[in-house]
Amino acid sequence: MGLTKLSSFRTLYGVLVRRTFACVEQHGLHTSASRLAADDIEYDEIPVARIRNFSIIAHVDHGKSTLADRLLEITGTIAKHSGNKQVLDSLQVEKERGITVKAQTASLVYRHAGEPYLLNLIDTPGHVDFSNEVSRSLAACNGVILLVDANQGVQAQTVANYHLARSKQLVIVPVLNKIDLKNARPEAVCNELLTLFDIDPDDVLKVSAKLGTGCSEVLAGIVERLPAPEANRDAKFRALIFDSWFDKYRGALNLIYVKDGEISTGQEIVACHSGKAYEVKSLALLRPDERKVDRLVAGQVGLLGCNMRTSKESQIGDTLYLKRDKVCVPLPGFKPQQPMVFAGVYPPDQTQHPVLKSAIEKLVLNDSAVTVTPDSSPALGQGWRLGFLGLLHLDVFSQRLQQEYDAEPVLTAPSVTYKIKLKGAKAISAHGGNETVYISNPALLPDPPMIEEYHEPYVLGTIIAPTECVGAIIGLCVERRAVQKSSINIDNERIMTTYLMPLNEIVVDFHDQLKSLSSGYASFDYEEHGYVETSIVRMDVLLNGQLVEELCTITHTSKAQAHARNLVLKLKELIPRQMVQIAIQATVGGKILARETIKAYRKDVTAKLYGGDVTRRMKLLKQQSEGKKKMRSIANINVPRDTFISVLKR
Repeated sequence: MGLTKLSSFRTLYGVLVRRTFACVEQHGLHTSASRLAADDIEYDEIPVARIRNFSIIAHVDHGKSTLADRLLEITGTIAKHSGNKQVLDSLQVEKERGITVKAQTASLVYRHAGEPYLLNLIDTPGHVDFSNEVSRSLAACNGVILLVDANQGVQAQTVANYHLARSKQLVIVPVLNKIDLKNARPEAVCNELLTLFDIDPDDVLKVSAKLGTGCSEVLAGIVERLPAPEANRDAKFRALIFDSWFDKYRGALNLIYVKDGEISTGQEIVACHSGKAYEVKSLALLRPDERKVDRLVAGQVGLLGCNMRTSKESQIGDTLYLKRDKVCVPLPGFKPQQPMVFAGVYPPDQTQHPVLKSAIEKLVLNDSAVTVTPDSSPALGQGWRLGFLGLLHLDVFSQRLQQEYDAEPVLTAPSVTYKIKLKGAKAISAHGGNETVYISNPALLPDPPMIEEYHEPYVLGTIIAPTECVGAIIGLCVERRAVQKSSINIDNERIMTTYLMPLNEIVVDFHDQLKSLSSGYASFDYEEHGYVETSIVRMDVLLNGQLVEELCTITHTSKAQAHARNLVLKLKELIPRQMVQIAIQATVGGKILARETIKAYRKDVTAKLYGGDVTRRMKLLKQQSEGKKKMRSIANINVPRDTFISVLKR
């Protein structure tokens, strides 16, 4: 009897297992069992025709990382309901701010029509400051998912990312997210996509990434709509390095897209840019944790370790080829973005200089967009001048220094780089024979007689805002010297305007004021436009006639008077009173534009004298007057370090 029951149980169990796998194959749903089955697949045996390389591009907070989580779960790459949220956002700053900072990659195996497909998801940041990461990621893609919030609709960064993908001739799959929200307006947002991008509403997929609704259709859309990579496995090996990071045990690790041929561990490769040869030590697929493999073939995206000692050896955009092939035709890479915002970084105390130096060096290895130049200041000591892609980039870098390396940096106010055209043989020879120089430190701006033309960086800004806020926003843009280029009514409630504006006018508080005027509903995005001829001046600050280089600034001629007044008033509040009178002056070209005076502490040296010795009284008053005059003449002013930090800080 017992044996009969056991046999019946085994038969029933076999039927259930077969039905489960049939259901999995029919609906594309992967359980832990299917995950094990996916791991048994030989990835290098999947033909190029069944490989899809894609990215998800979206505005900040439109649910990109959440959708990536659902795709990982459905394909069995991670376990369902495992508690993982934003799996590809691994940095602490990403989890705290709810934004993606660093591009990540994951290889998914998805069964469609009974055949396994290899889907390489290259996650991208959404904010404009990290468009360098987006550009690198798209270099290895053949298509993108354009994700739009069904509640918020098209935002400024949605527009920028769309045009970036179109410029690279990538196939776009439009997806509407958050359709489960009660305020969702999918039909209206589909009309926005039709108006702005000419996307047919019938082609838009509607999903809820949080609940998983419609996410299986997204995977099917990726397979059916996106093309396979143009790769040739019979050709000589060539691979594009589109990202890299530093591991303290293994050196620089390269994320590569294999365009042609194949690569195996133990082979020798050469980097086209440097000409250096390396032995391939390790190969791996990211799922999203590393999964070691013996070889990578054309069409695949994977991680390559070859004992590169520093990230400088790993040039992003470079081409790798086999040493035995001797000759390499470089793959078309991409143009790295140049820093747009510069800031001074100093230790809070010079004893902390080695600690901060080590932290910056390590962090820059994982963020190649940051440029570092040693700098020094009489008031703040030894430090560095760092270049960033934008203000958020600067903030995130500072936060990572504190969280990951326990450093406490002091950051000065951000500035931009100006292009200066010199005149006269003497001026040109003084700058190494260059007629055109780039200045990011105001103290290094040449004197006006040496300069023929000034140029400042401009950006093309896109603002999407409610119609009722347009008047106030136009006023803000005019105040910041912006020129309107176009205006499009998205619908009856929102309008999209583009402005040509100076970068210097938006690096400090433009975004905050824009959000304040629109009650948080406006979105702003910008792209580099180049240099435009302008009229700028260097404003110097004098304390009792002595120049203080740390407080020099560059400002537009039309705003020099107002800026001078604000600066001297701020200094008057911050510099403590002393035994001598302090004159604070803001000057341009020797002309004083604003002045404030900090009065000295008063001390009556004759208070203890009484009676008739008038000559004694007059002698003491004369000595006091001469002493103060002498102190003032040599500008013996004790300006605390905290004062410089308060003035220079953002």
